[in-house]
Amino acid sequence: MTAALRQAQGPAHTRIYAYGAARGENVVPNDDLVGPIDSSDEWIRQRTGIITRVRAGAGTTAIELATAAAAEAVEHSGIPASDIDAVIVATVTNPKQTPSVSAIVADRIGANPAAAYDVNAACAGFAYGVAQADALVRGGVVRHAVVVGAEKLSDIVDPTDRSISFLLGDGAGAVVIGPSDTPGIGPTIWGSDGSKSDAVGMNHTLQEFREGRAPWPTLRQEGPTVFRWAVWEMVKVARQALEAAGVEASDLSAFVPHQANMRIIDEFAKQLGLPDTVVIGRDIATTGNTSAASIPLATHRLLEEHPEVSGGLALQIGFGAGLVYGAQVVVLP
Repeated sequence: MTAALRQAQGPAHTRIYAYGAARGENVVPNDDLVGPIDSSDEWIRQRTGIITRVRAGAGTTAIELATAAAAEAVEHSGIPASDIDAVIVATVTNPKQTPSVSAIVADRIGANPAAAYDVNAACAGFAYGVAQADALVRGGVVRHAVVVGAEKLSDIVDPTDRSISFLLGDGAGAVVIGPSDTPGIGPTIWGSDGSKSDAVGMNHTLQEFREGRAPWPTLRQEGPTVFRWAVWEMVKVARQALEAAGVEASDLSAFVPHQANMRIIDEFAKQLGLPDTVVIGRDIATTGNTSAASIPLATHRLLEEHPEVSGGLALQIGFGAGLVYGAQVVVLP
């Protein structure tokens, strides 16, 4: 007779305990970038809402940014680093294919021997990480997890590319997730559409670069395609996340979309019918688009500038290369 197998079972609910953030050290105004793309400060502001973006120095990688953000989140959470059971880092800019950023971060913040793995879901990476941490805690697999979105996008930028180069910045944002007496993370609405994989992503492979058949791979995008998809399709996903969480737009304290473009953010808010009481994350104006880092960075700033939203509901949605997307409603710490 086969012995009965035990299965892990965790708490009924989870929540976000605290946020941490790290931004690139250098402030880069539009005027520094307009020459190679034959553009102007006014053109960039009108099309994207970006005034400046932050970029990291040559010696700073996504690993250093992720470590700083994770350490701050752990410190503010009140959970000892030794009690962190898992570290999940969402990134597309690990300086090496392997080892993972997460394993190095786990060790540097004092969480060794936490489980550690990286997630490659581009600008939806943080929302994906939150979904996984929520499930891992409720499933009894871990008790406390750190989720980080970290990018050094300046490493994969072509300064002469008019489609995306002026959008991108560097940074990392992190959260600590653990058990809660009440629901703190709503159901995640996520998915993908690989039929549009050419809309945004790397223009060459490392193999082509190594063989001398192509220059260093950099990010490219079909701006109009991505804009239409984000505005029309992602608003549906945002509505589904609200419905799944059992809340209305008017119940929100904050809305934090991926910081892709201010025009997309504005159109989102309009289509969702957000009341004036909802504070909207607009970190893109001075940080730029930091892919997986953009939602936690924007939320971190929101909590600093609008402490009144603490304890309220926030709808967050990430979307990007893949194409992939993920959204959920969370209770702000």
